Amino acid sequence: MILNGPHRSPSSGGEPSSLVVLLHGVGSNGADLIGLADVLAERFPDTVFHSPNAPNPYDGAHFGYQWYSRGTSEARIEGLRLVESAVNGFLEELLALYHLPATKCILVGFSQGSMVSLHVAPRRSTRLGGIVAFSGTIATADSLKNEIASKTPICLIHGDSDSVIPSERSESAAKLLTELGVPNEVHILRGLGHSIDRRGLDHATRFMQEVLA
Repeated sequence: MILNGPHRSPSSGGEPSSLVVLLHGVGSNGADLIGLADVLAERFPDTVFHSPNAPNPYDGAHFGYQWYSRGTSEARIEGLRLVESAVNGFLEELLALYHLPATKCILVGFSQGSMVSLHVAPRRSTRLGGIVAFSGTIATADSLKNEIASKTPICLIHGDSDSVIPSERSESAAKLLTELGVPNEVHILRGLGHSIDRRGLDHATRFMQEVLA
């Protein structure tokens, strides 16, 4: 595998009918988000979940991983473009392994993982089933208009008390996606900081059920 990290087989015990890939935030690892699989498996018993570690050691501490460095704006954009091939390669490995079409794959990202999802998926020639982006933004918005290749449905979820990435960034992302004709919905959750809560998971679950139907 191009990327490594924990995974959960379908709770039904059968072959998977869909795939969810969880992309963690900066300074974290795949183990941080794999717990979501245990919650989501109740509604998605035939889904296999993978939560890979980002390919780069976190440059802000002696532990954790990052998808790209949080340096200058130019460095972030360059980092996203470099990690794009690794994420796409990992997705293609998993889709081939489980004999699934891309439309049965959902990316669920948090923070930097959301930014990676929102960069990678619209530039794929074959669209994915959907993206759930918690507390993220479109970091490469300026180039997306000229580079968009597919229109994967997107669910943006953000707390209005987020002090790390303001919720306005998800609202701006939704506006751009609408202009580009990408199906999307945005949910701003009152009183929530840079985190995921039950309300967000409920929105994510409903969205995932709709796009996988």
